[in-house]
Amino acid sequence: MHAADVACVALLLAIIAVSLLSNLLVLICFVNNPEIRKHAPALFILNLTFCNLLQSVSNMPLTLAGLLATDRQLQQHRAGVLCQTVGFLDTFLTTNSMLTMAALSIDRWVAVVFPLSYHSKVRHRDAVAALGYTWAHSLCFSAAASCRSWVGYHHLYASCTLRGNKAKGGGLHYTVFTVALHALSFLLALVAMCVTYLKVLRVARLHCKRIDVITMQTLLLLVDIHPSVRQKCLDEQKQRRQRSINKISTFIGTFVICFTPYVVTRMVELFSPDHINAHWGMFSKCLVYSKAASDPFVYSLLRHQYRKTCGLLARKIFVRSRRDSFSPALKANARRNPNSQNTNNATTNEHVHGLGGKPSLGH
Repeated sequence: MHAADVACVALLLAIIAVSLLSNLLVLICFVNNPEIRKHAPALFILNLTFCNLLQSVSNMPLTLAGLLATDRQLQQHRAGVLCQTVGFLDTFLTTNSMLTMAALSIDRWVAVVFPLSYHSKVRHRDAVAALGYTWAHSLCFSAAASCRSWVGYHHLYASCTLRGNKAKGGGLHYTVFTVALHALSFLLALVAMCVTYLKVLRVARLHCKRIDVITMQTLLLLVDIHPSVRQKCLDEQKQRRQRSINKISTFIGTFVICFTPYVVTRMVELFSPDHINAHWGMFSKCLVYSKAASDPFVYSLLRHQYRKTCGLLARKIFVRSRRDSFSPALKANARRNPNSQNTNNATTNEHVHGLGGKPSLGH
């Protein structure tokens, strides 16, 4: 096996492990915290988590099998019904994930630009309607590709996905389909995210400027304030501005880094499929899978509610494990000293009487 293949296998194994653990953790937090569930954006997070988990247990393992399989195994691998199903899921889940990220960006924009009327504009039924559109949109493209037999094993990506111009019925129809698919999924989501998040950033900067003006006016009025306190306030202003920039950069940056190489490779493949390196194709596919591993951290686990829920669950597990570890020793001690409990009760009663406690009715 080539060194690049070994690197892709190691990268894919790491992505599968991180994606499964992180998305399962998001799902556990969603189930155990009613505060998270009551907000409409939680439905978008739940849908994104569902897509990531399904991709982690279907597409990623089959891609790993394609990297490790021999030529004879590949013949069986590419001809099976399982590969056709996973190819359908690949188109559906990728498109659904992109549109869900676009819906999250629109939700953030509404929350920042219209904070007072946000709860009346974005309700659970509105979130369900938006998710209904993402599902219908994704199903249309994936079903069309399956009906035209355009899904199957693709050696360039070592995975079951859209098969390229060599697929049955390929040519002009397949070219139009591929361009429309990526224009109405990747490009549409990218434009929506850039427009909404840049508007969010502009509004956030305006809020920061207003807070900065009030802070500076307060600092000027407080003549006797210590210089260290004044400097701390100025540092907090800079950190507040930097945090908003970092969040927006993370949302857009991870989307661009993970999806752009794969989409560009798909576009190049339409016109010059023989000039694409196979290792680059596998790497671009691994980048798409890495989005499923990074989404829980970008959208969920680093937020306060999720971190608080994770901390509470960790403490419950720790307390339960300690209790379970002590219980065998206590049971063994009780079997060795059957009168120890009575002795402890008698000692407790003596202490109560000695401290002036009320005697029992028997006395």
